[in-house]
Amino acid sequence: MTDTPRESGYRPGYEVAAEQVLELIVRLGLRPGDRMPTENELAQQLGTSRTVVREAVKILSALGRVRAQKGRGLYVADDEGMLGTGRWASFFLPTDLDHVYMLFEFRRAQEMETSRLAARRATPAELRAIEEAAGVCRHGFETGREDLFNEGDDTFHTAIATASHNIFLQVAVREARRLQAQSSIIGLRGSVGGHAAKAVEEHDAISRAIRAGDPEAAAQAAATHIDNTLDDYRREIQQRLFSSSPDPAGDRPAPSSSAIGEPTE
Repeated sequence: MTDTPRESGYRPGYEVAAEQVLELIVRLGLRPGDRMPTENELAQQLGTSRTVVREAVKILSALGRVRAQKGRGLYVADDEGMLGTGRWASFFLPTDLDHVYMLFEFRRAQEMETSRLAARRATPAELRAIEEAAGVCRHGFETGREDLFNEGDDTFHTAIATASHNIFLQVAVREARRLQAQSSIIGLRGSVGGHAAKAVEEHDAISRAIRAGDPEAAAQAAATHIDNTLDDYRREIQQRLFSSSPDPAGDRPAPSSSAIGEPTE
């Protein structure tokens, strides 16, 4: 590949190749952690030399977009350079109530905006994905299947983020939920049968507003969902901290103020 002309001077071939590699990652639908084509394969697909590709990979590695593993090949990097857990986890304390409450505030802002944008931008396929995820969550609640409830809940919020068509919100939603999961020592026994009954109805309300193309109704439904989840969390914490009765599970000590978690919703 030769250097490419631009308005002032020329672009080095490796800069052009780096852009093309990123475009290829998107076109192939590769996700963080997925293995990429080899340098030779990239050179063939881009119509350039392996030397140029190697320089492009160095740039992308420095930017945190590609990860080279010696003897194993190239991989799409984890989102360390874009709101990734690797950066957040360095200061987030999953048993610190202040941190957890701040995380709820952050999630509220996220969920409102992703729902608002999804109401404007969701494709028919994305609408179906949101509704199917809400259905899985409801089925999990109705059958007492905590695994299905949890799976449906996670897929529901991820599907809305996808329908927002905003990659930064998608990453932020995924990472905030990952951090929240770290605090989940209360677990689903504190939410299924309690807030879960409301959660499935709240999911339906969000889904209906998105399908109706009503951004503000969708945002308000999302805010209500997060607010109710937080209220339920606070009640659960208060009950477990201040109840003098033995732990109903019979196999766990009552949590202390320095070791507590939250429902997974």
